[in-house]
Amino acid sequence: MTGDVKRLGAAELKRELHDGGEIALLDAREEGVFHACHLLLASCVPLGRLELLIDDLVPRRGTRVVWCDDGDRGGDGSALSAARRMSALGYSDVAMLEGGIAAWEAAGYRLYSGVHVPSKAFAEVVEYEAGTPWISAVDLKALIDRGADIAIFDSRSYEEYHNNSIPTATSVPGAELVYRFTDMVPSPDTTVIVNCGGRTRSIIGAQALRNAGFRNKIMSLKDGTMAWHLAGFEVVKGATRRPADVSERGRRAAAEAASRVAARCDVRRIDKATLGAWRGEAGRTLYLLDVRTPEEYRAGHLAGARSVPGGQLVQETDAHIGTWNARVVLVDDNGVRATMTASWLKQMGFNDVAVLADDGSGGDWTSGPHVPRVLGLDPAATAGAGIAPAALRVGLAAGRMAVVDLDTSRTYAQGHIPGAWFAIRSRLPQDLAKLPKAEAIVLTSPDGALARLAAADLAAAAAGTGATATAPILVLEGGTEAWAMAGLPIETGASHMASEPVDVVLSARERGVGREEAMREYLAWEIDLVNQMTTDDDQRFRVVAG
Repeated sequence: MTGDVKRLGAAELKRELHDGGEIALLDAREEGVFHACHLLLASCVPLGRLELLIDDLVPRRGTRVVWCDDGDRGGDGSALSAARRMSALGYSDVAMLEGGIAAWEAAGYRLYSGVHVPSKAFAEVVEYEAGTPWISAVDLKALIDRGADIAIFDSRSYEEYHNNSIPTATSVPGAELVYRFTDMVPSPDTTVIVNCGGRTRSIIGAQALRNAGFRNKIMSLKDGTMAWHLAGFEVVKGATRRPADVSERGRRAAAEAASRVAARCDVRRIDKATLGAWRGEAGRTLYLLDVRTPEEYRAGHLAGARSVPGGQLVQETDAHIGTWNARVVLVDDNGVRATMTASWLKQMGFNDVAVLADDGSGGDWTSGPHVPRVLGLDPAATAGAGIAPAALRVGLAAGRMAVVDLDTSRTYAQGHIPGAWFAIRSRLPQDLAKLPKAEAIVLTSPDGALARLAAADLAAAAAGTGATATAPILVLEGGTEAWAMAGLPIETGASHMASEPVDVVLSARERGVGREEAMREYLAWEIDLVNQMTTDDDQRFRVVAG
């Protein structure tokens, strides 16, 4: 034991990962640090954002949880802090990996770089074992130039597609491909190419169509828009092509295709009575996920379901399902998209996956966005410490106040209150010293929740040491969203960085200098994952091929 937190050795953790019971393996470091080196099955839950993420990611309070960090590699104690914080939030079975990832490596077990590695490695294994055909960027360009009968579908989110895409491509996020295919491709003679930014969603999308039994020639674009960019071809910004609504004929064809896949992958369908019984089981974790588009979810969804579009769920499973061996129920409006998504989860190693047979006609559907439950918010902890946007603007104009933005460094650079400093919550106590002298320090975050948590941290730390803060700590009421809603100015750029921006990993395309080299390195890393999977007994993949 370390204080009130149980410690597990590397060998003991290895056994627990293979004993068949529910387990959540969580890494408390910032994403940029996690990206450099981590355990295969770990989900990244940075200490500074724990309360915002943990209820969705690990919903059952009795789940077996193990936290890890750098350990002997120069660890910052984040795993211990995260374990203690999670216990205080009501989780009853929380431990940490003794010695951290350094101890795991010393025991002879493998570490990985990158993010969402299980999903990306899975796609590489799918391509290898299923023999998913691909086409090069050069050959695709030749088909476009000669006006060949082809259809190009971008299987990323619409936002990613809109930001950068291939000429003539249509946005069809992963789970939508089988659902919309018949309407989009009426002729079996049309050659279909599925692309994404790199490889994962290209492979999964193309293989989904092949698994569904469509007769067209179907291929993935090898290395996606990165390959297109590296070949020197035009990358389109601002594309808006989207498929039309699905026809009745298209729905019938999609349902038949999904039925074939369900039989092939043994995807179970359940009714509402079974779901109700499962929801009442205190000893099992249940993830109820709506895999349709975000727009459809907001218009109406099953109460208690969380929105995770199917393509994104397969692309970054570790960001949405934190408990291995948990029960997962997928929902849509007719079973097609849920079935296709379930088929991939089962092949990834999530054995207890089912599709809810529900068309939304019952009385338990609601509307609006999913609002994550933020744990640990104590209104009394920051009572009286708020400031309205208008008052903050006056204080900033007079030079009396300094603002600290606790959103991600990516979002901060995209837009923040003029003059605001970026900081990471878990590093705030030491990084506040980098701010200019001010009569008051105002913390902000998108809706103010993270800022309130950080203000409570600082107050508790001051109370624990007996120290007096150099300046009062206030919280912007309603956060940066309220500032923007009031029509107040926003500036862009990474201008004032109190914390090093290690909280996010920028994609190769987001980088300025060395973008092309970063793309080549990323693609080489991704392709090599299939080799690493051959000797790693932690991966659970069972690809249904042939």
